[in-house]
Amino acid sequence: MGHRILHRRSFLKWTGAALAATVLPGRACRVLGKPRDSEKPNFIVIFCDDMGYGDVGCFGSTKHRTPNLDRMAAEGTRFTSFYVTSGVCTPSRSSLMTGCYPRRVNMHQNEAGLCVLFPVNHKGLHPHEITIAEVLRGQGYSTACVGKWHLGDQPDLLPTRQGFDYYYGIPYSNDMGTRQGPGRPPLPLLRNEEVIEAPADQNTLTKRYTKEVIKFVRANKDRPFFVYLPQTMPHNPVHASDAFRDKSANGRYGDAVEEIDWSVGQILAALKEMDLDKNTLVLFTSDNGAASRWGGSNGPLRGWKGSTWEGGMREPCIVRWPGRIPAGAACDKLACTMDLLPTFARLAGTSAPTDRIIDGRDIWPLMSGRPGAETPHEAFYYYQMDQLQAVRSGKWKLHLPLTPKKRNWGKPEPGCPLQLYDLDADIAEKNNVADKHPDVVERLLALAEKARDDLGDTGRKGKGQRPAAFVPHPKPLRMTAK
Repeated sequence: MGHRILHRRSFLKWTGAALAATVLPGRACRVLGKPRDSEKPNFIVIFCDDMGYGDVGCFGSTKHRTPNLDRMAAEGTRFTSFYVTSGVCTPSRSSLMTGCYPRRVNMHQNEAGLCVLFPVNHKGLHPHEITIAEVLRGQGYSTACVGKWHLGDQPDLLPTRQGFDYYYGIPYSNDMGTRQGPGRPPLPLLRNEEVIEAPADQNTLTKRYTKEVIKFVRANKDRPFFVYLPQTMPHNPVHASDAFRDKSANGRYGDAVEEIDWSVGQILAALKEMDLDKNTLVLFTSDNGAASRWGGSNGPLRGWKGSTWEGGMREPCIVRWPGRIPAGAACDKLACTMDLLPTFARLAGTSAPTDRIIDGRDIWPLMSGRPGAETPHEAFYYYQMDQLQAVRSGKWKLHLPLTPKKRNWGKPEPGCPLQLYDLDADIAEKNNVADKHPDVVERLLALAEKARDDLGDTGRKGKGQRPAAFVPHPKPLRMTAK
């Protein structure tokens, strides 16, 4: 189908198998796309870090002032059953980029079996995976990643090697530079592949990210563009600039949320000012649910970041495209971040890669409000690291019987009984109705077994898994002497 995979010159390895590959030149340059095709929309994806389902006004927050996001919802559509594929950062991000479950692309844990990548890890997203940026760049799009990457911090694994013409941001979570030592450098801020600040001034990151996005959009307003804005906040340690610090009713966490709302307003205003508003799809969501102890809210949902309860993986999602996406609407059909790659590919005039399994599906019928449109997913699977913990099909969610039940941090729980919930009637997962619906339980158990065969489970490799990249001798990212 014409997707060009960028090969590497260094020796990356498939996990378990060697692969000699070639790499882009040492510093990636921004390659401008062809002049604008009026039929191709622009895309901006704003992906927050640890913002919960109940942290936005239009999703029920009473603590945070989010007028710009509320206006975006009034001018677009809220997705109220929108999922990420993990309750933590790295695996969730791998799915948005590739359209695949984390276990499909072997990004469900790091090489040591921990739930996310850490600085100077050997592992990262394999360059032979085709990212959403590569799909769109193949259609003439200019592409930028501004914010937190967290899919590998080695030069061969940075956004500039994964389809992005331009990168500005931090390579992993903002708490990973606080304890410095061997293999733990000060938190680096990069422009393309060069560390320009270490440690990064986190108070100003949201403000600077916003300026970088608007600058990129302005430079590429005459050609189609894709901007991926993975915000660093409100992940702990939470920061906000002087204009927002100590201004909210919810401490530093609320300050960060309200500054993110300001950022959304600035970007939407810039689109209008540049006459790009009606040709740009903007999507806002988060990488996982809010954590339990830092001020966030998952609204009516049960559970927190890191869990496979709804609060860990169901996220607030707003999609806006004036004239193309219904205004003031809400869609409760199941959709997820894996769906963005095939949906954006369709809108850009192409399709998702056909030489590999892509788990995402085209959800444009849902986005556009087509009458009678249904979720394209027979089932959605909730994994925690390598363990399949739950499956949803339609309104039913089955928590599988597990002994023990893995956790992303801390000790495993002693076990988990089989539980069935009707999410239409019981969004908080309070009433186990497994005894009343044995036929539903049997059907969902069969779907779970299909997932185990394809994607694997604890102690069981799936037939459809693909390897991650492995860098033999990783080095810390540091500033070079000027």
